[in-house]
Amino acid sequence: MAASSKKFQKKKSNEGKPKFNKASKKQFKTKKDGAFKSEAVALQLEDDVPDFPRGGGSSLSKHERDEIRAEVDAEFEAEELASKKNKRKKSQKKIQAMPDDLGSLFGDGITGKLPRYANKITLKNISPGMKLWGVVAEVNEKDLVISLPGGLRGLVRAGDALDPVVSNKVENNEGDFLKNIFYPGQLVSCIVLQLDDDKKETGKRKIWLSLRLSLLHKGFTLDAVQEGMVLTGYVISIEDHGYMLHFGLSSFTGFLRKDGHAENKDVEVRTGQFLQGVIKSIDKTRKVVNLSSDPETVSKCVTKDLKGISIDLLIPGMLINASVRSTLENGIMLSFLTYFTGTVDMCHLQNKFPNKNWKDDYNQNKKVNARILFIDPSTRAVGLTLNPHLVHNKAPPSHVNIGDIFDQSKVVRVDRGFGLLLEIPSKPVSTPAYVNVSDVAEEEVRKLEKKFKEGSQVRVRILGFRHLEGLATGILKASAFEGPVFTHSDVKPGMVVKAKVIALDSFGAIVQFPGGVKALCPTRHMSEFEIAKPGKKFKVGAELVFRVLGCKSKRITVTYKKTLVKSKLGIISSYAEATEGLVTHGWITKIEKHGFFVRFYNGVQGFAPRSELGLGPGDDPNSMFHVGQVVKCRVTGSSPASRHINLSLQIRPVRISEDDMVKLGSIVSGVVEGLTSSAVVINVNSKAHLKGMISNEHLADHHERAALLKSILKPGYKFDQLLVLDIEGNNIVLSAKFSLISSAEQLPSDISQIQPNTVVHGYVCNLIETGCFVRFLGRLTGFSPRSKAMDDHKADLSGAFYIGQSVRCNTVDVNSETARITLSLKQSCCSSTDATFIQEYFILEEKIARLQSLGSDGSELKWIEGFNIGSVIEAKIGEAKDIGVVVSFDKYNDVLGFITHSQLGGLSLETGSVVQAAVLDVDKAERLVDLSLKPEFVEKSQEGSSKSQTHKKKRKREASKALELHQTVNAVVEIVKEHYLVIAIPEYNHAIGYASIADYNTQKLPQKQFVNGQRVIATVMALPSPETSGRLLLLLNSIGEVTETSSSKRAKKKSSYNVGSLVPAEVTEIMPLELRLKFGIGFCGRVHITEVNDNNVLEKPFGNFKVGQTITARIVGKPNQKGHLWDLSIKPAMLADTGEIGVKTTLEEFDFSTGQLVTGYVYKVDSEWAWLTISRHVKARLFILDSGCEPNELQQFQERFKVGKPVSGHILNVNKDKKLIRIVRHPLGALSTTNVGDEDKRKGESDNNISDDSVIAHIHEGDILGGRISKILPGIGGLVVQIGPNNYGRVHFTELKDAWESDPLSGYHEGQFVKCKVLEVSHSTKGTIHIDLSLRLSLDGMISKNPLKLASDADSTSKRAEKVEDLYPNMAVQGYVKNVIPKGCFIMLSRKVDAKILLSNLSNGYVNDPKKEFPIGKLVSGRVLAVEPLSKRVEVTLKNSDTNGTSKSEINDFSRLHVGDIVSGRIRRVESYGLFITLDHTNMVGLCHFSELSDDHIENIQTNYAAGEKVKAKILKLDEERHRISLGMKNSYFTDDIDFQITEQEESDEDIEETGVADDDADDEARSILLTDSTGMDIEYRSGVSDVLAQAESRASIPPLDVTLDDIEHSDMENFISENQENNEVTAIDEKSKRQAKKKAKEERESEIRAAEERQLEKDVPRTTDEFEKLVRSSPNSSFVWIKYMAFMLNSANIEKARAIAERALRTINIREETEKLNIWVAYFNLENQYGNPPEEAVQKVFQRALQYCDPKKVHFALLGMYERTEQHKLAEELLDKMSKKFKHSCKVWLRRVQVLLTQQQDGVQPVVNRALLCLPRHKHVKFISQAAILEFKSGVPDRGRSMFEGVLREYPKRTDLWSIYLDQVRTLY
Repeated sequence: MAASSKKFQKKKSNEGKPKFNKASKKQFKTKKDGAFKSEAVALQLEDDVPDFPRGGGSSLSKHERDEIRAEVDAEFEAEELASKKNKRKKSQKKIQAMPDDLGSLFGDGITGKLPRYANKITLKNISPGMKLWGVVAEVNEKDLVISLPGGLRGLVRAGDALDPVVSNKVENNEGDFLKNIFYPGQLVSCIVLQLDDDKKETGKRKIWLSLRLSLLHKGFTLDAVQEGMVLTGYVISIEDHGYMLHFGLSSFTGFLRKDGHAENKDVEVRTGQFLQGVIKSIDKTRKVVNLSSDPETVSKCVTKDLKGISIDLLIPGMLINASVRSTLENGIMLSFLTYFTGTVDMCHLQNKFPNKNWKDDYNQNKKVNARILFIDPSTRAVGLTLNPHLVHNKAPPSHVNIGDIFDQSKVVRVDRGFGLLLEIPSKPVSTPAYVNVSDVAEEEVRKLEKKFKEGSQVRVRILGFRHLEGLATGILKASAFEGPVFTHSDVKPGMVVKAKVIALDSFGAIVQFPGGVKALCPTRHMSEFEIAKPGKKFKVGAELVFRVLGCKSKRITVTYKKTLVKSKLGIISSYAEATEGLVTHGWITKIEKHGFFVRFYNGVQGFAPRSELGLGPGDDPNSMFHVGQVVKCRVTGSSPASRHINLSLQIRPVRISEDDMVKLGSIVSGVVEGLTSSAVVINVNSKAHLKGMISNEHLADHHERAALLKSILKPGYKFDQLLVLDIEGNNIVLSAKFSLISSAEQLPSDISQIQPNTVVHGYVCNLIETGCFVRFLGRLTGFSPRSKAMDDHKADLSGAFYIGQSVRCNTVDVNSETARITLSLKQSCCSSTDATFIQEYFILEEKIARLQSLGSDGSELKWIEGFNIGSVIEAKIGEAKDIGVVVSFDKYNDVLGFITHSQLGGLSLETGSVVQAAVLDVDKAERLVDLSLKPEFVEKSQEGSSKSQTHKKKRKREASKALELHQTVNAVVEIVKEHYLVIAIPEYNHAIGYASIADYNTQKLPQKQFVNGQRVIATVMALPSPETSGRLLLLLNSIGEVTETSSSKRAKKKSSYNVGSLVPAEVTEIMPLELRLKFGIGFCGRVHITEVNDNNVLEKPFGNFKVGQTITARIVGKPNQKGHLWDLSIKPAMLADTGEIGVKTTLEEFDFSTGQLVTGYVYKVDSEWAWLTISRHVKARLFILDSGCEPNELQQFQERFKVGKPVSGHILNVNKDKKLIRIVRHPLGALSTTNVGDEDKRKGESDNNISDDSVIAHIHEGDILGGRISKILPGIGGLVVQIGPNNYGRVHFTELKDAWESDPLSGYHEGQFVKCKVLEVSHSTKGTIHIDLSLRLSLDGMISKNPLKLASDADSTSKRAEKVEDLYPNMAVQGYVKNVIPKGCFIMLSRKVDAKILLSNLSNGYVNDPKKEFPIGKLVSGRVLAVEPLSKRVEVTLKNSDTNGTSKSEINDFSRLHVGDIVSGRIRRVESYGLFITLDHTNMVGLCHFSELSDDHIENIQTNYAAGEKVKAKILKLDEERHRISLGMKNSYFTDDIDFQITEQEESDEDIEETGVADDDADDEARSILLTDSTGMDIEYRSGVSDVLAQAESRASIPPLDVTLDDIEHSDMENFISENQENNEVTAIDEKSKRQAKKKAKEERESEIRAAEERQLEKDVPRTTDEFEKLVRSSPNSSFVWIKYMAFMLNSANIEKARAIAERALRTINIREETEKLNIWVAYFNLENQYGNPPEEAVQKVFQRALQYCDPKKVHFALLGMYERTEQHKLAEELLDKMSKKFKHSCKVWLRRVQVLLTQQQDGVQPVVNRALLCLPRHKHVKFISQAAILEFKSGVPDRGRSMFEGVLREYPKRTDLWSIYLDQVRTLY
């Protein structure tokens, strides 16, 4: 459409521009227009169709208008006849120049003749203020494209799409809100804001529109709107029942009910969205208009004919009733709303395919429905449309695409001189298309009507589409069907096409494809090489072959580079296509030192590093390549997500094995191969024959020495040690810096290897204005800001450092997430701690001297052997200079000597005289020797060579040998050199040493000035050796100080600090146990780790401090001789104290007592001890076994106690002399207050040899200790367990395991850590101590981490009889064989009780060899036969038969028992609901319900009764069928002879007795099944919970039996026959006692009733069916009561009754109590899951029912919780999948899914997160991402959680709540 439009414009412009009439009152006579017949009227479709003259309504009557029309027609006919007489050529010119009928728009406010043409909007007559109807064609991020009438396109800026009052409320106003409000195909009303000329194409204008309703509805008032009118409004807010609308006016608002909004049910209504509605009612009081948006009603609602309506109230899109007033040549004129007229052009008629007889369909006064298309307020011109789609308020559909070809298109109408109307056979319906006359054929067509006949078929290609009219534009030219490119969509990157050059410019050439699409060939792509005059190579009109580079936003770029055009290799047009190994062509766009960038098709770009360019070491990429060069490269790696592609120019990569490759940070050797201007090329000695490169800066640490070495280096020189700095493919970057080589092992190559507050070596790689970049190994780089680079902030950074300089840097901060390292280069905190800087200087000096020597073997350096440091040599005085005397040597003619004036020793020398001088320094490179004539140097050497020595001289010489490393000495400056000082140490026989003036970080800074004779303090760093060239190297103590001024020196002398002074100090270094500070002028101090906080409880005391931070500290100690460091304190209490008193008290007091709790920090850990520092002077130690009791804790002793960790403990003993205390982690209990340290001192014993009493003072019976198995004793000896440094205990054979096992020693080995309990501590007469231990986990306190294990293992645990009194006859026992004798054997029942078994009782059968059948340690089971408490003898039998001869039938004979009998027995087991009693002389067990225990109420049954206790009871009921006995123990049963009547209450109690005998596991299980809520957690109620918990705790305190009552009655009860019988006779009572008993019984019954009522008031747990029924009637809506009722029935094994109660609860609970009902459904789920048949189907049936009554999401979560608790993971996963689809907008569902994946440690968390973000609404994204990140921190991968938080915080950086959550999660990791 655009292309044809341009051509038509050009053609018109050539023929002459049309003239435009103003709104004139001229007569309607026109020039000759005979050619314009009505049947040949052209349909003008182009943007530049001429305007029309004014016309329209008039005040004349109908009769007058008819007369005028007849007169005008007669004039037209006369003029037409006259025109035929002229020549044809002249006639044609007049046709083209015809003109007055193409004026501006006309309205209805003029008088005169009717117009000939319909109103039409063009680029020439469109003006600001016009109101237009349009269709949204495109929705972009920042604007909208609107399709307007006449094929025009307008733009709407994002700010003009909505009124400001609405745009401020639009959600997620982040730039993409337009896509949430508008959509393509949406009909909108708009107003023209302005017109701009298009800068890209001349003759084009941009139309800027606005959709603001405040402009469209201008003039609307509440009085102007009427019921039935259609209005458009913004959704300004969404309410519960509807939407509040805003019409751009402040005078009234609108409300649209949700039930009245029937349009697009599936589309979510958003704030700011446009909604159309019909006014239903108007509330003028509230100024609210109520609307309905039913599509049918809106589309059919016609604007009423209002009296006095103005043109301002007309809105585009209004539906009106109109009548045909007249037909025009290209349309019709309609009248509407009484006062207005409008025109309809042929594109908007009712028939989409109007033929030449279209006027017959529109008779005068015909009634039609039309919509307003446009309104021009200035001319009052109105355009209308009769298009059926638009009339029904819908945009016409598009069934064709641009570029489609249709072979059988039918010609519907031929417009002479203008074009053709075609009917295109598109699917599903035909589409109208118009072909302009310029697009009909290649050559000019003069007579269309002859070449094309109506009804004929043609081949057409679609050029464009008008969305508002539903009309396509086409082309019939043959060239349009040729070639691969017709539209921009046909252009593909990499396509080779022919194109014609149509224009040349400085930026390139404009070329045109055969289809008319234009492209740009940039200047760089016009040739392989850059050409100065492209016009000579590219001629306008030339057809050349190009290749498409890319196509973005209809901008196409092509290339003419032959290599690219002719390339047969694959192309890369997207990052996804860059597969590893792909070889392709690209062109260089940018060249850098470390590589260059290569561009591919469609803007894809990759990077080729220097190592992959095939360059030699030292080659410059700029000299080998140029920008724009086409290169052939191979893809080595790609990351489409990060848009990175790595390339290599080595098509076939060199294969080198990993063993042959050198590693980063390794030391290699190599030979110089060649030299370049910037580097030295090295052949590395390796199997791979690699080449390396040493840049000039990396030849040495000293800049001047590096330049000198480079100037004399020659190929063939060998470097013995080189550091591999970086590896770039097969090229290696090397360094010869001595500082880096000597610290190679400490150099980091990854950020994880860098620790904060450490000093490392590096080198400066770049300098910028704001700071300095320091590089380590590889590409690891840190940054030192300007403020941290120098001590003097005002100094120039470029003047202080140079690129390549060796530096020492302190790591201030390491951020692993951002991969940023912050460094400090301040000399005050980075000064050298060794002499490597000056050592390298002398090593380099020797290397340079050897290179300067003529012979490669260095033969000319033999002269050095005659000048040893300190030796005396004969020299001849030569010329005297201003600064000294030059001397020469007879033996060495080319060596000069020099003696400074300060070294003459006061002697006056004559030229030519010979003197003996001492050698102070030798410059090997300059062949210069510094000498001294001072006696102390000359005589020292002579004395050393003399044989006679005095005793004093011997002492001096021995003193000189006593110099040690790191010793601080006082020295005197002898000679000041440029880079170092020659100093002498008088105290050590004037030993000569050398110290550097500068340091690594101060090489370019002004150095401190020294003078001869100045005294300095230095530290010995290296003794004379070959590595130091035979020199003594020292380090000046002032090297770490900032250069001081003279005034600061005077201030330092005057300043004095005392203990107790408060000083401001700066942190210089942070160490694990102390903080280094500097204060005053040159003073240094330290803060011990215990001097930070008042109580040593901080995990990281130094965590809040940083290097460079200024703090206030108090001096607590003067410097010692070793480190010269002051001791400081920053404790708050110390800082608050005044004066020196508090400090002295801290230093002098050593007040520690046994049992005191102290805290210290670990400073050393070994395998046995952890050493702590309690204060600066007090140390403590903790033994491994005193650090805990759990074996896994002891196993990880060294991992638990890291250096710097705070540890608390109780003092066990104190040694004042050593200031050492021993601590234990657990409290000591009641101890003597005697100071143990004093006892040790009195007894003369050391700390490790104190008395046993003091060592075991902290060990008591019942203590739980950690131990280590020291020895496994043979046989049944047990174990010896170490429990202290010198303390051991013994574990008896019966105390090894809980269960009676055949081999209890299995699983134990020496050295194993165990948890043990102290059973007894005894003292022998000899003073020794015996400690008995137990390893049984069932003992109290032994199980701390899993208390439920005790209950689960209780059945297999057998109690040990600790004393003989615990045994009774017939009691079942187990034991281990201790000894075997001919008459029997002895067994161990416990550690204190043994039993005898006679030979006859060993077995029922004959025992042949007791020792063989009963070996020592064998486990046996038997029964107690006899117990003698006095003699403590126990006899046991292993026989199975009954010794008393009582038959089993007698023991279980129910006939012997009767209701009312008084019986005796022993309590076998105590339960919460009663006592199980074993009847004497029988094998039967009865149950005494807790309601029958006493006449009084018993709060806690466990506290009143214990297992094994003898009791008497009365038989209340016998059930012989079920073998059950009900007993009673009330006192009234034994004092009243009256028969006891069983009431209904007692019968219900019997039900409990009958059903309550089930084991505790079943009872607990029933409760756990039911008492859970939908989230899987226990339901918490304010009432009743305490009772349930109390019962659970009481059941757990006593190990229950794992059998039912039936099992008990049928088991072997012979072992339970009692030895003694109770007297069953009841004494008689008198009548008085009977009356008292009756009175008492009455009182007891009243108390029972009162207790029952109180239980109900207190909501105590009911115990009978009646109580439950009464309770549910009183609390029908309480789910807790119903669930307890269900649990009660489950305990009775009545499943169906429990189901019935659940159904009854669901019917009874009020429908409004949704939570209570949900609890019942959850209980129902658990019930069916446990007892359903089958469970899965039963649960599903209940689940489907629950969905109908409760919130579906809550029900789903309830079922999910049940599945997870019962570990039905497959069902849970299936349910989660359904929930993810059903509740995809629920954040809780997705979080639950993430939680399940993390809990089960499954992969796939990230896909779930991505899917959730697609499904969830945008306002829930922040909540979901933050919660998912928290789950990652707790259960998943913390790094993934960090990434989530970082991502959301980048988008919402001001969300402080998110920052707080993020900080809390990170803090939990540490």
